[in-house]
Amino acid sequence: MATAYKEYKVMHIAEGGCGTIFLGASGLPLKKVEAELNAQAAQGWQVVFQVIEQKRFWLFWSREAMIVTLGR
Repeated sequence: MATAYKEYKVMHIAEGGCGTIFLGASGLPLKKVEAELNAQAAQGWQVVFQVIEQKRFWLFWSREAMIVTLGR
């Protein structure tokens, strides 16, 4: 049985640009992701879908980002 949500919210959380440039990669800020998801859950939001994307960053680097769809 599918849950019907009345409203949706999309969040975009990306890894830091400085870490990408100086370290080659820094990964997603997991503490930031956790804190943001906990704050949204306290307001009644639930994770509906999430995807990790790799985007080109400037000339030589790639940057990782998480796109999360929330519903309530």
